[in-house]
Amino acid sequence: MDAEVIPDWILFFGHFHPMLVHLPIGMLLMGMILYVFSKKEDAERQKSIAPILWSTGITALISCAMGWCLSLAGEYDKDTLFLHQWLGISLALSSLALAYMAQFWSQDSLMSRFFKPLLSLAFILVMWTGHLGGNLTHGSDYLTSYLPQPWRHWLGIAPREQKMVEKGVQPIRIKNLQEALIYQDLIQPTLKQKCWSCHNAEKQKGKLRMDSPEYVLKGGANGVILLAGNPVESELIKRILLDPSHEDHMPPKGKVNLTEDEIVLLQWWVKQGAHFNKKIADIPYDNRIKSILAKYTQGGNQQEVYVSTVFKENIPAAAEADIDKLRKHHLLVIAVSKEKSFLEVNAINAKQIGDKELQDLEGIKEQLVSLKLGGTNISDDLLEQISSYPRLIHLQMDHTKISRQGLSHISSLKHLETLNLVATNIGDDAVLAIAKMPALRKIYLWQSKVSDQGIHLLQKKMPKLVVDQGWKGKWPLDTLQITIKKPE
Repeated sequence: MDAEVIPDWILFFGHFHPMLVHLPIGMLLMGMILYVFSKKEDAERQKSIAPILWSTGITALISCAMGWCLSLAGEYDKDTLFLHQWLGISLALSSLALAYMAQFWSQDSLMSRFFKPLLSLAFILVMWTGHLGGNLTHGSDYLTSYLPQPWRHWLGIAPREQKMVEKGVQPIRIKNLQEALIYQDLIQPTLKQKCWSCHNAEKQKGKLRMDSPEYVLKGGANGVILLAGNPVESELIKRILLDPSHEDHMPPKGKVNLTEDEIVLLQWWVKQGAHFNKKIADIPYDNRIKSILAKYTQGGNQQEVYVSTVFKENIPAAAEADIDKLRKHHLLVIAVSKEKSFLEVNAINAKQIGDKELQDLEGIKEQLVSLKLGGTNISDDLLEQISSYPRLIHLQMDHTKISRQGLSHISSLKHLETLNLVATNIGDDAVLAIAKMPALRKIYLWQSKVSDQGIHLLQKKMPKLVVDQGWKGKWPLDTLQITIKKPE
């Protein structure tokens, strides 16, 4: 049966399986513990746990029915699913058989002899069934991911450091950019880390696998996800760019989202033809891609973690109406913390936005800690507006037309820690305004008009400030005489 024709109520019922399945497991284990530690005679011990075993068997059958409904979505590996289903059914029937034996055969000396072996079998079944369920949901190495040495060596499992690199958890570092393959060395590690947990050989949400180029090209239940040369219409890119609150946003809630650099690289890869075998050096690039690749070459592609006294504050949540105003402008409004109400606003999907639309930021200025407006049409007037935002920590204004006058407005931001001014017209005359920012820890000045002398003066006034001037070494791509396409 195709997922498209399955009635919604069946899938709705099936989604309760992961919740209910823990109930019979817990009851069976509780019954076993009571049986083992009871000081009563065998017959009395068996009869005392009969109600628990009946409850175990009944809830296990209901859980099996829910699991069958969930399996109709076609998102799981068939072989593992088949074994998991029948082991679950066997466990439910074993529990009911144990309940019957405990209640009606506890006084029968012959039949009661089978109780302990069957109880032991039920224990094996619950562990085996649960293990396969974990594999279907989290991957086949779910239980062994954090297995310490020397047990990993004894069981023939790769060392954890190597495993983490294989899973894409370690930072992506490209040693030889000129020889690196764009998909295998850059795109695939990102997909592996952010997408494969739901789209792999054992689990295929939406009937989509992404663990090999063939499956990426094939697509899923909703058709192909890549249109080479057209990132705007590619489902993969469209889902990533949806607001995180949208039910179709990928990765889903609870998963780690792609960073802005990762999104930009994916868009670039698709726009240039979504090649699986070409080298990075063979693909046209612009200055923005060049700056991102420099981070990967230096191993600096990890997201920065900002520790500020701001995060110790308890503030009320922003009104949903104010957040909705921003989302109507195609701005991403992202929760920075699960426990508190801090927000980030990102204009990655709203490059045409300007001062007028961004006046709506006023509604969330108390909660706003990160504002990313790179490549937008903002002016100095907006900087005057945000100069009163009390908790702004990160401000990104690369590739905009702001000036020194605008920077003088935001000198009053007492918590501002990072400032991105890449590819702006900010020059040496802005150094004094920058030096007045009391909490500034890092500034990005690559391709700005600030000279080496200006940077020297800035570092003299702010010795602890980290000034990122971009890649200063010889860039391997520059030697290949690639025809550079102008960024649109």
